[in-house]
Amino acid sequence: MNNGNTKFVVSDAVRGLGLRGIYLVFNGLKNTDNHPEFEHYKQEIVRTILEQVTEDFIDNNPILQGFRDLHTKVKKSNRKNVASPENLFRIVMRNRVLPHVNLLVDIYNLVSLKTQLALGAHNLAKVDGNINLRLTNGDERFLPLGAVEPKLVGSGEYAYIDDSNEVICYLEVRQVEKTKVTLDTTDCFYIIQGNENTTPEYIKKVYDELIDLTKKYCGGEEEILAQVW
Repeated sequence: MNNGNTKFVVSDAVRGLGLRGIYLVFNGLKNTDNHPEFEHYKQEIVRTILEQVTEDFIDNNPILQGFRDLHTKVKKSNRKNVASPENLFRIVMRNRVLPHVNLLVDIYNLVSLKTQLALGAHNLAKVDGNINLRLTNGDERFLPLGAVEPKLVGSGEYAYIDDSNEVICYLEVRQVEKTKVTLDTTDCFYIIQGNENTTPEYIKKVYDELIDLTKKYCGGEEEILAQVW
């Protein structure tokens, strides 16, 4: 159980990979299933993206390529490990809609889709102690979102890991059951992750958009824990 004073630590080894991002906590959130105004906005954005995005866009987008480059550096297959924004694009192109989870999740998924950065939120009440972005040892516990049995984690792979040695986000590919956002979630740890192909200025613009939408529809107050360039 988190005591509300979460620290976020990034190892030098991960910084050396070229990973970039802003990491924050958001407290006092009021999550709901959906919001009619946001639903309309979401549909308009998805419609615009569907008119513009092609397979060539996904294959040649420099930000999405930056995530593939990160995976190559830690010797992970890009066929088996697709970064969350690329996966979102493929889901939207296939189904013609952005999957609905709940309002908080839909907000960060939409921002991720618009910007190609990897975004995620984790229920702070379920995080044990602090969060470390580091290379794995291979002995971490990892129960992916939707899974019923833990998966093995290799060594030398980057992941977000809490003080109980449990992965809460693997690469920027899979989140987990332990910290998934539900309607009862009031406090979150947010990930806004880029790579060598994303400038600090771009990541800050994405941060501003996420904050504005979250506050508009879910309230709360944010605090930046770290900026990694």
